[in-house]
Amino acid sequence: MLSQARRARDLKLKGVFLPIIFLGLGSNLGDRRKNIDDAVERLNLSGIKVLKVSSMIETDPVGGPPQGLFLNAAAKAETDLSPREVLNVIHRIEVLLGRVRTVKDGPRTIDIDILLYDNITLNEPDLVIPHPRMNERDFVLRPLKELF
Repeated sequence: MLSQARRARDLKLKGVFLPIIFLGLGSNLGDRRKNIDDAVERLNLSGIKVLKVSSMIETDPVGGPPQGLFLNAAAKAETDLSPREVLNVIHRIEVLLGRVRTVKDGPRTIDIDILLYDNITLNEPDLVIPHPRMNERDFVLRPLKELF
């Protein structure tokens, strides 16, 4: 069985371009910078080739209970995974990096959101692309702007 990376390389050699996706990354627990770096590393090992990562910015939390400041970044990547498969991968990475979902908008070791997936628009109960609140959030737009 071919690895995701080899399959992606083979597709490129055949002139098939992979979808470009943009992800938002945030952390406000533990070593925030390391959490984001670890998430990027795990994305690369999971069939999502990160092409570029924005600088990290420190931001106030939005919503939820009182909590510490976030570090936020955005990543541009390519993948041959479907949007649903990407969502499954990022949820697995969040769990591996210690994310526990106990309180809505609560503190977290890592948060990874699909912001954009190529030209796809999806509106499913648990997966909306483009991210529905992306344009309302400076902590998403500032890092994302660096990648365009």
